[in-house]
Amino acid sequence: MDIRSSALLTDLYQLTMLQAYVEQGMEEFAVFEFFVRRLPPKRGFFLAAGLEQVVEFLERLRFSEEELQWLAESGRFSRAFVDYCACLRFTGDLHAMPEGTVFFPDEPIVRVTAPLPEAQLIETRLINLLHYQTLIASKAARSVLAVQGQPLVDFGLRRSHGAEAGLLAARASYLAGFAGTATVLAGSLFGVPLYGTMAHSFVQAHLDETEAFAHFADAQPENIVLLIDTYDTETAAGKVVALAPRLKRKGLTIRGVRLDSGDLAVHAGKVRRILDEGGLPDVQIVVSGNLDEYALQALVAAGAPIDSFAVGTSMTTSADAPYLDCAYKLQEYAGRACRKRSEGKATWPGRKQVYRWYGADGRIAQDVVTVADDRQDGEALVQPVMEAGRRLAPSSPLADIRTKAAAELARLPESLRQLQDSPPVPVRISQALRDLAKSVDERG
Repeated sequence: MDIRSSALLTDLYQLTMLQAYVEQGMEEFAVFEFFVRRLPPKRGFFLAAGLEQVVEFLERLRFSEEELQWLAESGRFSRAFVDYCACLRFTGDLHAMPEGTVFFPDEPIVRVTAPLPEAQLIETRLINLLHYQTLIASKAARSVLAVQGQPLVDFGLRRSHGAEAGLLAARASYLAGFAGTATVLAGSLFGVPLYGTMAHSFVQAHLDETEAFAHFADAQPENIVLLIDTYDTETAAGKVVALAPRLKRKGLTIRGVRLDSGDLAVHAGKVRRILDEGGLPDVQIVVSGNLDEYALQALVAAGAPIDSFAVGTSMTTSADAPYLDCAYKLQEYAGRACRKRSEGKATWPGRKQVYRWYGADGRIAQDVVTVADDRQDGEALVQPVMEAGRRLAPSSPLADIRTKAAAELARLPESLRQLQDSPPVPVRISQALRDLAKSVDERG
């Protein structure tokens, strides 16, 4: 079983509510929207990601024979409900902000319009997919902004929270502007460029560090990037200089060296001098080792002679903000606008659209959230994706989404491109939406 597409990868209350809906004949159309309530500390924006996986999930939604048997044998559900589940497919509509779109709190980035049982069942997995990739893409974008155009590589699989998380982090970080990943399956499934060097264990397994470098070069003649901090970084850099002529005679060229510990700025400066004085000015320096956007920013600000960066744990786990306060809420049922009024968690009712205004400098100036039929000036961000259970266009190539994300980040106000607290982009709630909320409240 591929658990990623299982209809049982959900919360129990989705199924118990479904049975109640079906028994009561509550199958009219419902509108749910996914949004994030607030920004984490020191963050100024989000970057939408995960839509492609949501569409794939909706296209494949069905209960397998094994799952139907489990439902029947669990003792929790009626035979009639199990029979209903056997025929259940997603037949609704999906509207969304395209992946790679910058967005802000209280803005719906996905809208589902479908018969109530269908729209309800998908809640858990939809949040699961959108939340994680949006979380990681938003975190990765900060590293992209910090390095000001230098290449970044995802090294985070080994400390990610599970296999799917590591795989989707590779996709989300590439979407956000990383150059590639060390996660091989992401290259196979998504076409993300692959990067990798060697581990300290490879060096330790050899009696001689230089021979370890030579053996790796023989095994990877097109990708000779040598890890040089297993013992003494500068001594190892000298060994690389001494080895280079020997490799050159075999037609092999050292592409780079990697530093993974210590004061990376200091070591990079010393290694750069050793390589340059040894006639290897074209050998690049790659650094890794507990990097986050603040460490990257400090290395860039220090002018450290580093050519590219590998970022792992802090990005793949979004260590400083490991979750988003997001929700998927009912906004309309059977043509009746709905609104949650819980303290601190109130929602704006009805199906909505977001319009974006740009300033004279081409940067994002303001967003307006309004009801879907209230046409406003500006760019409409929420677009149709699926109709009657079928996608309206082929999926966008990941490279195209990455290009869109780069364009979106370039249109952020300069203050939001910095890693510091700054005034957020204003998100205005339209009068039409306020009037709808008032009428819902008065209705009780």
